[in-house]
Amino acid sequence: MFASALLCQVLLATAAFAIPTSRGRLAERVARRAERAHLSRPKRPSVAGFVTEVDSTSNATHTDFSGNWAGAVLISDSNTYKSVTGTFTVPIPHEPSGGSGFHSASAWVGIDGDTCDNAILQTGVDFTVISGDEITFDAWYEWFPSGSVDFEDFNVYPGDTITATVTATSTTSGTATLINHSTGRWVSHSFSDQPALCEQNAEWVVEDYQEGSEPVPLANWGTVTFTDASAGTSSGTVGLSGATIIDMEQNGKVVTSVSVSDCSVSVEYTGS
Repeated sequence: MFASALLCQVLLATAAFAIPTSRGRLAERVARRAERAHLSRPKRPSVAGFVTEVDSTSNATHTDFSGNWAGAVLISDSNTYKSVTGTFTVPIPHEPSGGSGFHSASAWVGIDGDTCDNAILQTGVDFTVISGDEITFDAWYEWFPSGSVDFEDFNVYPGDTITATVTATSTTSGTATLINHSTGRWVSHSFSDQPALCEQNAEWVVEDYQEGSEPVPLANWGTVTFTDASAGTSSGTVGLSGATIIDMEQNGKVVTSVSVSDCSVSVEYTGS
């Protein structure tokens, strides 16, 4: 895995910058987490049966469409993917055109949730605009179907460079780790006795996650690019060659543009 990551680092450079951000409403966010109101979900198929706004020449691999995911997924047989990693720069979320108030999205890496949806091991960062220029960020871990839990004392700011990694030590246990290269901090959580993974999917996703029974209003995140992206198998490390691209479709319109190389996944918000 380290050799693959080193190769990706040579091919792709990631720029990082740090600016201040509001970290208000912490108690409200903690309460939502305590109630398990925030929940990442398995990939939800697109409702529309046809798509007219996709330029197929821009995508090197097969494109799928989802109501809540945008990114890339590797699909294989059971017991294939043991770890997934990727590095991204935390974006500045904005209210979408014509929208106001609370809007959010989440960037994460994970195992399963596409062709196998009974469990997902994942970790990532939410980016939320409360209103206008009031923005917040939450770093979290999750083993679906349980809800996500915030990492404590792990600050995230726009422009920070985050490496997210999940590792399945068995189908029912594993770890979720985040490294903030901009602050020098890292956190990790270990799981055990969880619902069994299939280890069929490795993914890099920006999600319209769910709070309660409904998806959150989707923020404009600009572009999130996962670099140094790779997945670990029992026989070694693989890149994203052959990955399926997932674009997000909502209300009959594709709202993202995703592109993939062997080492990276770029997820651009194009409008709701």
